[in-house]
Amino acid sequence: MSSIARRVAGAAAVAAGVAAGSALAACAIVAPRRGGDELGERWSRICRHRYAHRGLHAAGIPENSLVAFSKARELGFGVELDVHLTLDGALVVFHDHTTERMCGRAGTVEQMTLDELGEHRLLGTDEAIPTLDEVLRLFESGGDLGDPVAPEPAPIIVELKPWGGNAALLAQRAVACLDCYQVDYCVESFDPRVLQWLRRNRPDVLRGQLTRNYLGEKDLSPARRLAGTALLGNATARPDFIACRFSDRGCPPVRLACDVLGARLVTWTIRNERDLLASEAAGAPAIFEGFIPAPESMIAR
Repeated sequence: MSSIARRVAGAAAVAAGVAAGSALAACAIVAPRRGGDELGERWSRICRHRYAHRGLHAAGIPENSLVAFSKARELGFGVELDVHLTLDGALVVFHDHTTERMCGRAGTVEQMTLDELGEHRLLGTDEAIPTLDEVLRLFESGGDLGDPVAPEPAPIIVELKPWGGNAALLAQRAVACLDCYQVDYCVESFDPRVLQWLRRNRPDVLRGQLTRNYLGEKDLSPARRLAGTALLGNATARPDFIACRFSDRGCPPVRLACDVLGARLVTWTIRNERDLLASEAAGAPAIFEGFIPAPESMIAR
């Protein structure tokens, strides 16, 4: 072999080694928690249902309102909901960190007390911002519906929305509240610190990392765009599932975590029957909005 050929072969070997090492490092970073039969059974209960995004909201029925959650419960759907911690330590169900879009009044949820938020109404209706307790009462067996023939409640997907470094306290308060009710649930968050707390303190809770393709989002720093898209937080959070935008399900980090390493997948936000069926055909429970499908998932059939 000539000296040139040896150099080429050596460079190729180095490149192959680097590629193999990079692949192993990526697997080590994004790998999910390894679970047993109990985890599989809890996941199978999640898979049997479809989940109304912030409840079954529509014209005159605001998102994340008790009436939206009641409608979903009556029809047999699970729901996805958003939880914040108020200034005085209460848990409220509301999507944004600020109240302007939904209530027409300026304010930050985490800098307001429960009484102050109680003065707000959603989208000009009589609906108030609900507490997590109020929503959970709906999803217990029988719940607050008072209808003995209502279907058994589906599970709920609880998104925790930290603010100002309160991830651990929010997670602690939320699971303590959930413990008080007979409900099936899982917890997800965009913030890996929520999942890290659950991993250390409540390994019995099914936990999911929310993600999307951040690379084109100019309002985030390059480091945060990379970390969020590449699922770097998985290294310490070890989620059970990845919850991603339906259009982002093919992103390489999501495929690596789910298709190769065995993480479960949840997709959001589905807005038509075709995408709903495509998600479920891939084994991914779906969070839907803007139409009303049958409540039972195709995954359960």
